[in-house]
Amino acid sequence: MASQEEPGSTIPPHILSKLNPDFVLFFRDVLSKRPRDVSVEELRAHPEKYRAPTAIDTSNCERVADYEVTSEDGATVPVRVYHPDPDKHGDGPYPVHMNHHGGGFVIGDLFTDGHLCLSMREAGVVIVDVNYRHCPETMFGKAFQDAWAALNWVITSATKLNINPSSISVGGISAGGNISFVLQHMARDAGLPLKLCLASVPPATECISYDSPTDSPYPSFSEFAYGPVLPWDRIKYFGQSCFPAEKRDEIRKMWPEWWLAPIKAPNFKGLCPTFIRTAECDMLRDEGEAYGLKLVEGGNKVTIKRYLGAVHTMMYLLLENEQRRSYDEDAIRALREAHGLAK
Repeated sequence: MASQEEPGSTIPPHILSKLNPDFVLFFRDVLSKRPRDVSVEELRAHPEKYRAPTAIDTSNCERVADYEVTSEDGATVPVRVYHPDPDKHGDGPYPVHMNHHGGGFVIGDLFTDGHLCLSMREAGVVIVDVNYRHCPETMFGKAFQDAWAALNWVITSATKLNINPSSISVGGISAGGNISFVLQHMARDAGLPLKLCLASVPPATECISYDSPTDSPYPSFSEFAYGPVLPWDRIKYFGQSCFPAEKRDEIRKMWPEWWLAPIKAPNFKGLCPTFIRTAECDMLRDEGEAYGLKLVEGGNKVTIKRYLGAVHTMMYLLLENEQRRSYDEDAIRALREAHGLAK
């Protein structure tokens, strides 16, 4: 048996053989030493102790400003707005991209995607990072209302923000990708054309309500259930906050079924162009790609890119490698093309 000092000694062999070697070393030296299954109370009391290694405070960066949005029920939703450099991209008005961080609908804040927002604004677009409300303090589903309120706030604040309200895209990571899926349907139904849905490692089912990995019809959900990042026990951890057994019926009665599982949306026609990015070694890989195929069946323009050897949190790792660079470059390129900025 391999010793605990060997890289990947705690990773099942069938997963280890697929992983990028530099990730395996990072897992051994960094990730495997981080605390797991911390209580929500502890996370709320000391968020700085448990943020991703890449999380940064961007509030004092140039051309970054904080605002507040009022959600449908009157709750306040913080947003952080990133403007591009006018010396590089002109004086505007600029296209705008709505970003929604990952974290299982339970964790995450305006620090989580700060590094990604700084990178994406290099496309020449304004980035609006939305810190939607989280479970368990808020009932699951409120995040979709928060994101929709933020999208409409951007439109009505176009002059103040110096943005072009006819050139909007949405996106996010993991739970945030799920939110962007719901938004693209809501926008289509409201007659609001979007330029792009940019979803990374997104869930498309109500997998956080599953009782077992075998509840999923998608092979990757069982294949990577015991992987080093986002294993089954982590999904179950999020599920306990989002879909507690005693509230499941109440939650399902509150919202349309497809809000809980976007892949069950009743109409896949007339949706905006979509770029879905998945990780090979991720439980959520197959359902994210299956959602993309539903978009194809609906006659929509879709790009799906699977990052080989990558894990669910590839964008949150302190790894300076070709795959990490290509992740950022892919986002910038997609945003530029979607908003008509490509040279």
